[in-house]
Amino acid sequence: MRAAIAAAEVGDEQMREDPSVNELQERAADLLGQERALFLPTVTMGNQIALKLHSRPGDVLIAHEHSHILTYEFGGPAVHAGLVTVGLPGGAGRLTAAQVTTAAGSAQDVVDQQPTVLVLENTHNVAGGRVWPLEEFDAVVDAAHAGGLGVHLDGARLMNAAVALGVPAATIASRVDTVTLCFSKGLGCPLGAVLAGPTDLIEAAWRQKFLFGGAMRQAGIIAAAALYALDHHVERLAVDHERARRLAEAWHAAGLPVELDRVETNFVQLDTSRLDLSQRDTIAALREVGVGLSVTLGDTYIRAVTHLDLDDADIDRAIDLAPEALGAHVHA
Repeated sequence: MRAAIAAAEVGDEQMREDPSVNELQERAADLLGQERALFLPTVTMGNQIALKLHSRPGDVLIAHEHSHILTYEFGGPAVHAGLVTVGLPGGAGRLTAAQVTTAAGSAQDVVDQQPTVLVLENTHNVAGGRVWPLEEFDAVVDAAHAGGLGVHLDGARLMNAAVALGVPAATIASRVDTVTLCFSKGLGCPLGAVLAGPTDLIEAAWRQKFLFGGAMRQAGIIAAAALYALDHHVERLAVDHERARRLAEAWHAAGLPVELDRVETNFVQLDTSRLDLSQRDTIAALREVGVGLSVTLGDTYIRAVTHLDLDDADIDRAIDLAPEALGAHVHA
């Protein structure tokens, strides 16, 4: 990837003259089953631009209550798009068609705030990298469209979902109106993302990209990394998933508080409510023995994430070291 960056053909991205960026945008649109794609620095920027494409200030955004767009984007829907947000509860990071139908019909007359956009997330970060079954996904998208809502997919980890389901990414992403994809998660790039959708919306997104400060110059050096990732790092996501499953099963067998049914992709969560240590103290105890986990939303769960910078030996070490650090702290 570093060699690809060094050899990248570049131009002025602001003038749409960077050949590497243009190639990436074309490939990403095809990958996601959308008409066009726009290269951006981050998925967060892409999500926020998408909201502006689907709404007016004062409209209502509907999303899972623990979705990234509501919990980790620093109030962006209100700051950038002027949206009222409605967070709905749901298991495994998912909503139901009935919930969406009810929420979409919540406005009683023209002066009420109108629900106009639904944001879904796949895989779902806080839920532990959980994947939407396609039938459930279809039902929710259909309910949103029937209620007059645009549907945006936060697909930061979309390739993990596609690999886990064994389907092309377009099988998921073509079902929605707009979709983002991150290149700096499991695909291993230093930065970069795309927002994809119909031609008219992506053309409007180009102006928003400038307004958000996301227009760049010789961005081909970044796009080259993403192109390399699409060629070399997609299929290997299955290895991350296999390693996460192996780690989870070994920790569970050793008595650590892992719920195996939450492990579907490359996340393994530990529930510290079943330990006599706090969330932060658990992370510190693991760090002391050389195992790095991180906090996630809430007061109890922490997570391990498998990725391309780890190998089987690293997983073996974590399997051995974590029970040594935490075994004495597990509640009977």
